[in-house]
Amino acid sequence: MSQLAKANQFQALHARPGAFVIPNPWDAGSARILATLGFEALTTTSAGLAFSLGKPDGTGAVTRDETIANARAICDATDLPVAGDLENGFGDSPEAAAETIRLAATAGGLVGGSIEDATGDDAHPIYDFSLAVERIAAAVEAARSLPFPFVLVGRSENFLHGHPDLDDTIRRLQAFEAAGVDALYAPGLASAEQVRAVCSAVKKPVNVLMGVKGANGRPLSVSELAALGVRRISVGGALSRAALGAFMRAATELHDRGTIDFVADALPHSEANRLFAVS
Repeated sequence: MSQLAKANQFQALHARPGAFVIPNPWDAGSARILATLGFEALTTTSAGLAFSLGKPDGTGAVTRDETIANARAICDATDLPVAGDLENGFGDSPEAAAETIRLAATAGGLVGGSIEDATGDDAHPIYDFSLAVERIAAAVEAARSLPFPFVLVGRSENFLHGHPDLDDTIRRLQAFEAAGVDALYAPGLASAEQVRAVCSAVKKPVNVLMGVKGANGRPLSVSELAALGVRRISVGGALSRAALGAFMRAATELHDRGTIDFVADALPHSEANRLFAVS
């Protein structure tokens, strides 16, 4: 499928009523598995990529080149539309954010991506409001210069960086919307009330990171998030961490007990070969 066709398909997902789930593969293999399960689109994960490279997430340890190469591998592995977690655009300036969008589309093969307002600097973790908006505006301009509809997501990172200010988060998302983004995202929202407030404050589709807890203390389901007004649901690095958790439990069993009971839950070799067979 051509990049234009994928882009049109991705744009249509955001235009239809209701919510869709966009899971986060961390490599080509996990992307192939997700595609076989019937998901309609995918988005990369900075955390999953960092962990697969043996690096921490959110510290600038993963380069833009590594991120773009990972995106290309995932795009080449499936015909599904793929968006990218492009972190803060790999630079403080609006020009850096714009260049990252261009590279994500041209070199990476992506049909969407997000730019966040986190600096990567623990002393000053969130960009000042005016610079955050300027960076998003530059990313919008770059996205609109592409020969296909690139779904640009504006991210406000307050809740992930020790500043759970809902009013400021909404102010930023509204400014990103006014700058022309296609969707909005505030990872780390902690309650159904916060999710509802964000969705009610903007007109563009809102992406929510699955894991928001309801009144009963359990994570809200896809249908419950949709009822709050959410249009797009991702899982961030959760699938990657679930895989790492299984790996750790298996390796610990092997080391500590000298047994391989974990094999009972392993994906059979024949099934893995079937999943990854060249079509």
